[in-house]
Amino acid sequence: MTEQHFYREGALRMQETLRTQRLADHIAGKYVTDHLDETAAAMLRRADCFYLATADADGYPDCSYKGGLPGFVHVPDPGLLRFPSYDGNGMFRSLGNILDNPQVGMLFIDYDKPIKLRVNGTARVSTDRGLLDAFPEADAVVEVRVRQVFENCPRYLHDVRVEQYSEHVPRPHHAPPDPDWKLKDEYQGLVRLRNS
Repeated sequence: MTEQHFYREGALRMQETLRTQRLADHIAGKYVTDHLDETAAAMLRRADCFYLATADADGYPDCSYKGGLPGFVHVPDPGLLRFPSYDGNGMFRSLGNILDNPQVGMLFIDYDKPIKLRVNGTARVSTDRGLLDAFPEADAVVEVRVRQVFENCPRYLHDVRVEQYSEHVPRPHHAPPDPDWKLKDEYQGLVRLRNS
């Protein structure tokens, strides 16, 4: 991938200001790909979370955390990934943004390696039963056509130890409890409750 396609005007100006063009060109030319190789795909398949950046039709950004059990991100082929949208607060900021502006950025972190992997692409939201069946308890599925994949320097990652997964994450043979916020009187009649 050439730097002309990878860097936008603002990035190019900063590279010129801070004299990093040669380094940036080297990274774009050698490490940025348009697909998930087997190493990247394996990292996504074992991820238990990632961060999703979206923007609305006017370009206003939003960032959200997406979590599940390892395996909740599917990689059916090197140019495509899928992840579920589980029950949440009903605002649908990320999915709504995708409907208006399908360009997304995703940040995956493997703290054990450590590796930071960025995946940029074009997303679409689906409520197709065939896709939903692959993600038990999902309300929708997001498909992302991969445009750019590249590792990021992990030197500033903190040492994080996973003690346990959230009891609210869907999984086989487990009925997640309703979150405390849904049990408040102000939400009666507005939310779906599992245990009522």
